[in-house]
Amino acid sequence: MAARLQSSEVAGPLGTLALSQVKPHSSTASLRAIKWHNDLRRLGMELPFCIVHDFGMLLTAGRQQLELGPRCNWDTQDPALAEDCRRYHDVVAEAHQSEAARRAPQLQMSDDLVTVVLARVLGDVAQGLGRGPAYQPRLPLDGSLFERLLPQRLIQLYRSVDRTFEQAAIREVARARLLVLTLTDSLDLDTLRLFGMVGLSEGGALAQVELLNSLEAPEANDVVNFSLEILPSVLETKAKPAASTIAAFGYSGLGRRGSIDNMVLTELAWDDLELTRRILDNEVLYYAREQQHEDEGRDHLLLIDASASMRGDRATFARAMALATGKKLLLEGAHVVYRFFDSRLYEAHAAQGQDLPTAYLLSFKGEHGRNPARVFSELITLLDLNRHAEAPVIHLFTHAALYIPREIVQQLRSIAQIAAVFMLPSGGQLNLDYLDLLNAHWVVDHNVISRGTERADAARTILDDVSPSLGDRQGADLAPSPQATKSSTSWIKS
Repeated sequence: MAARLQSSEVAGPLGTLALSQVKPHSSTASLRAIKWHNDLRRLGMELPFCIVHDFGMLLTAGRQQLELGPRCNWDTQDPALAEDCRRYHDVVAEAHQSEAARRAPQLQMSDDLVTVVLARVLGDVAQGLGRGPAYQPRLPLDGSLFERLLPQRLIQLYRSVDRTFEQAAIREVARARLLVLTLTDSLDLDTLRLFGMVGLSEGGALAQVELLNSLEAPEANDVVNFSLEILPSVLETKAKPAASTIAAFGYSGLGRRGSIDNMVLTELAWDDLELTRRILDNEVLYYAREQQHEDEGRDHLLLIDASASMRGDRATFARAMALATGKKLLLEGAHVVYRFFDSRLYEAHAAQGQDLPTAYLLSFKGEHGRNPARVFSELITLLDLNRHAEAPVIHLFTHAALYIPREIVQQLRSIAQIAAVFMLPSGGQLNLDYLDLLNAHWVVDHNVISRGTERADAARTILDDVSPSLGDRQGADLAPSPQATKSSTSWIKS
């Protein structure tokens, strides 16, 4: 340990804790700050480890899990530095009183999300600094590094390298106090809550860039708010009972493989030598249980129109519906993949476990023309190249003027099931010659998606019809909802 601390790569960042104003009660809690610090550097933001540590702890540790205050007393050793630390402490203390610091720990944010939030709050501070530190920080993920960090030891580590960069950084935080506090207060906690509800299936630098874009995109806020409005009903979804390979139910016979608790009791009547021989020769009998193979989840491809016709309320409805639909399908055991399209078909982003590619869905920008024939011809080629035990289900979220040649839809329908949600313009009608080929489709009028309550009701009704077996309906004729009879501009499902 002593030899490791002599290295500037370790002593450099660890010694910055002599300026830290946040002390978590558990030393291992500081381990997460190593990843935040490394990831911020990958995003091009060079900040002292202590600043990343302090603001990160405010956003992840509850108020009962940390205390504010200096780790070292600089009053006698360096009065000027002591004054800088007091001003830095004041900013940290004010940030600790913010609504974001109070609520964020309850969201249990992932490290990628914390990194992006820190980039949002401290990005301007990093840009205001000049050259970087006098060392290359490389802290190992070792919890013992943060144990027994007494003030005298921290001061020794602090003085082991040049600290011009760190002193300038805490002064910059104090100078940018109003900006830092404003950015902290302006954090969109609803977006952070959505990430907690539907997860983040992607990690790494690219995902962090998408997260940062989603936090800064004003249009993403509408998608977040609508998603939070309709997701609670989706989260009540429970996976249907599935067949399992784990032993269950009753005994079905005898076999020569099994666990000790399933051994036929008469086997114990053999003497020791004979029982040993039977075990070695695999002659011991076991009760065999009924066992079924697990069903593989059907593939569901969620296609979202990103052309210029899908701006504003339509884009909000489509993306929120895609998020909620994907989450419901995941909870019911399906495999979910997302793709955007405009004049081309964009790369696939798959859900992993129970997590969706949320940042990608919120931050994606398309609007590069429109070419449905090309897009769906390419989709047919991609589906032909992949083997599917069951025909995949395509969930299409688009507008009422998606003109796809009928023969292409027929070809696609021969290898996949198709369900579509069409969004009409104000006073528009749906006149597409391939509607009869779809397994299911819904029409949502512009007047509905522009009204909060009606929009949410329409979304919930569509979600009620969505299930992993949706594609098995074979063009079922779904009766119009009672709301459809109220007005010719009401939403309709058919």
